[in-house]
Amino acid sequence: MIESASHAAQRVRTSPLQPIPRRRPFLNSMSYLDLHREVAQDIDAEIETALERLGPLAGTTRNTVAKLLEQRKLRHPLSVLPLLTHGIETGNPGPAVPLSAVHLLWWTSACYLDDLADADGASICGELTENEALLASVITGNALPIQIVLAQELPEEARSALITEILNGWIIGVDGQIDDMCGDICSASRKSVIETYRGKSGAPFGMITAMAAIFSGASAEKVELWREFGYVFGILWQIFNDQEDILSGRDEDLLNGTVTYLLASVLEDASPATREHMLGLCSAAGRSIPARAELASLLRTPAALDRYRAEIDGFRAEAHRILDELGGDRTYSQVLRHLVDHASQMLLEADLAPATASDAA
Repeated sequence: MIESASHAAQRVRTSPLQPIPRRRPFLNSMSYLDLHREVAQDIDAEIETALERLGPLAGTTRNTVAKLLEQRKLRHPLSVLPLLTHGIETGNPGPAVPLSAVHLLWWTSACYLDDLADADGASICGELTENEALLASVITGNALPIQIVLAQELPEEARSALITEILNGWIIGVDGQIDDMCGDICSASRKSVIETYRGKSGAPFGMITAMAAIFSGASAEKVELWREFGYVFGILWQIFNDQEDILSGRDEDLLNGTVTYLLASVLEDASPATREHMLGLCSAAGRSIPARAELASLLRTPAALDRYRAEIDGFRAEAHRILDELGGDRTYSQVLRHLVDHASQMLLEADLAPATASDAA
């Protein structure tokens, strides 16, 4: 599952594509939410310009995409990632606003398509039908991002590289998402799930951080390092999202039969008898509330969460190691480090009295 709930972001007016002011004393303790508030209107303006470029012959498409964007707002404004990447490389995040628009458009499309692929389908309210939203998501995630890149004043080599990143981001991301949908719980392992996460979540983040590095004029070596950072951040963010699903009480991953990292870890460490019992619960979870409740409880034993916490800390340490190697502007590097720490939170608490299916019933 890819998180896509609504996020009400406070808007602060700034001039489009102007450098983020550096004179304010709070910059040293700036958060990624502070940065987003600084540029939220600029990102909106960039998207509005992209919609206008569709022209009078695509008025229906423009209105449909605008409705999709309004209905499918992202809860966490991770569109700051290209800003932070560019800021670390150059000291100025402002010029990367078009890439923040690309990021927001890409994820709006991907989240809708992901929900559509889930068992219960995608939730669409208001004036759009499911088919209209599906067609709008194709334009939102593909045509508009490429259109934004084509509108930038860049050397042809850089423009071509950015478009290639978008294309590869979709290919690798979809490949990972299909792997996720087809995951076999009986053969799943920590390693196989992380490979899936690198695709479905890591590739999109690697795409946008690599794009921002290219946009900043960074060397090829740094572009690849930024891509790897995006992959690791994507793994952390997917694990963060997995935890949020459990805490919400919806347990959509268990309902949909998604093989999460936590589930694969617990199964890999379980005794043969416990593993067989858990596989039975996995099989029944899609249709049985008691089975889902017992399985969710088994995932939250103290031993399971202690191991889970240690593994999250390992991915967090790898992200920080890459940032150490990247160096760059310390102000924006510190903001990105805080964002990594936010994504690395251990949200789950141990269930000291695991439920059984009979208890849940």
